[in-house]
Amino acid sequence: MQAMARTQAKLQQAVRRAEAGQRRTDTREWVVQRRERTRHLIELGGLVQKAGLVDLADDDRATLYGAMLELATKAREDGDMLALWKRRGKRAFDAELEAQETTP
Repeated sequence: MQAMARTQAKLQQAVRRAEAGQRRTDTREWVVQRRERTRHLIELGGLVQKAGLVDLADDDRATLYGAMLELATKAREDGDMLALWKRRGKRAFDAELEAQETTP
């Protein structure tokens, strides 16, 4: 009886692995678009984390959302703000890349 249960569990695991493999290789257009959107959102979340905002706001989503709304308002009011933020971000990315290249 136990052997049968173990065999059934292994079979279910194999089925789940096969289904997961199929999901990863699914090339239907809507699936590919969903994956791309998910990746994009994960990368944006990584930027919020990397900037230190999650720790600064104590992981409070309302605070983070409010701060982002404020940033959007400022960017709409002052067109030069986006250019300033872009320069700062590029410098930060470049500094990070340089630090990674110099660290063995």
